[in-house]
Amino acid sequence: MYSLYHSYSMQVSVGSPIQLALTLKLAYRLVYIHSTQPHIIISPIMDCQKHLFSLPNDLHYLNCAKKSPLLKSAEEIGVKSLQRDRNPDDISTEDFFSVQQEVRGLFSQLVNCNSSQVALLPATSYGFASVLKNVNAKKDGNAVIVKGAFPSGYFALEKWCKRNNNTLNVVTHSEELVRLGKDWNARIVSSINNMTSVVLLSGIHWMSGVLFDLKEIGEKCQEVGAIFIVDGTQSVGALTMDVKAFKIDALICAGYKWLFGPYSTALGYFGETFNEGEPIEESWMNRTNSNRFSELTDYEDEYHSDAGRYNVGQTSNFILMPMLREGLRQINSWGPENIQAYCKGLTQPLLSYMDSIGGIYEADAYFAHHLFSFRLPETIDQEVLKQELQDNKIGISVRGESLRISVHVFNIGLTLIQR
Repeated sequence: MYSLYHSYSMQVSVGSPIQLALTLKLAYRLVYIHSTQPHIIISPIMDCQKHLFSLPNDLHYLNCAKKSPLLKSAEEIGVKSLQRDRNPDDISTEDFFSVQQEVRGLFSQLVNCNSSQVALLPATSYGFASVLKNVNAKKDGNAVIVKGAFPSGYFALEKWCKRNNNTLNVVTHSEELVRLGKDWNARIVSSINNMTSVVLLSGIHWMSGVLFDLKEIGEKCQEVGAIFIVDGTQSVGALTMDVKAFKIDALICAGYKWLFGPYSTALGYFGETFNEGEPIEESWMNRTNSNRFSELTDYEDEYHSDAGRYNVGQTSNFILMPMLREGLRQINSWGPENIQAYCKGLTQPLLSYMDSIGGIYEADAYFAHHLFSFRLPETIDQEVLKQELQDNKIGISVRGESLRISVHVFNIGLTLIQR
C-alpha cells in the first residue's frame, strides 16, 4: 500500500504533528503523493476561484472564519472610491443612498427577505444592541444562549437580562460526549419554555463548528412566544439561510468574513416585530425626509417605516459600502449552495485522514464543510503542531484540543486516487 506521503515516509511518523501539517498543506494547496500520477478532482459545480484574490502562492489560508481575504475587484473599487474623495463635488445627492440600497437588496437575497427589512450596521454588537433595545421581557422570564457564544452576543444579552430581571440560561453540551451536535441541539430546544423571552445563538458555533438546527429552534421559539435572534456571521454567505423558513425574528451578520466585505461593516435583518421599534441613535438619514437635503431642518419626527430606521449614521460610507457591495455581488453570483458543495469536495480527503488517526468530528447532520473543527488525538503535541503549521505557512486556528478549519473557493482541492 502506498504511503500518503511517499516522499516523507522515512522521516514522518503516522499521526504526528508534522504529518498533520503536511496533510493540511497538501489537501488544500498541493497534491497527495502517489507513486504514479496524481488525479486532480475538480468540483462539478465550480472551479477554484483563487485567481480572484491576491493571496500569496505559498500561503495556505484555511482561516476564513477569522477574516476573509479581499477580492481583487473590491480592492480596486476601494482605491477608486478613496480617490473620488479627493473631490467632494463628484459626490451627488443620489450617491448618498443608491449604493446602500443595492447592498440591502443583495443581502436580502442571501437570507430570503425583502430589502426593506435590511439595516446597515458597523458591527454585530451594534446590531444586537439595536434588536434587544426593542425586545420586551416576560416577567421573571429567561433568555437562552449557548456556552462559548461569541462575546458580542453574550454581553448584549447579559446586559439585557440584568436590566429586565430575566435569568440568563447558558446551555452547555455534555462533557462526556466526543460529538456534541445532537445532544447540544436537544438541550437548546428543551431549555426554551413558556418563560423564555428571547433566544440568541449563531447558525454555527464559531469555535467548534457545530451546526445548530435553526428550523427546530425557531419553531420552538414561535410556539412559546420567544424572540429568536440569530448571529449569522459564520454562516450567511456559505450556508443556505432562510429567515422565513427558520422563523427568525432578527439576524445580525458581520460583513468581513463570509460576505467578503471590509472590516467595520455588518448587516441585519429585522422582522416585522421591529417595524415600529426605536433605534439606538438619531441619525438624520433614518428620517422620512432624509433624501430632501433642503428640508433637513424641518426636523421630521417619523423614522423610515422599515428596517432603515436601524441604520448606523453615515451609512453612505463612500469607501466601504462599494467594497461590501462587490463582495455581496460575488457571493450571490457563486451561490451559497455551490460554495458549500465546493467546500465539501475540499474536505473529503482530510476527513478520511482524520478517521485514520483517530481524529473526531461532528456527525453529518451537525457538520458544515466551510467551517469545522477536529478534536485531535492525545498523541498530537499541540505546541509542535502550532510550530509546524507556522513553518508550512498554514493559516489556521488551534484552540485547546481542537483544530478549527475554515475553507472557501480560493482553496485548491486535490486528492489521491489509489490504483
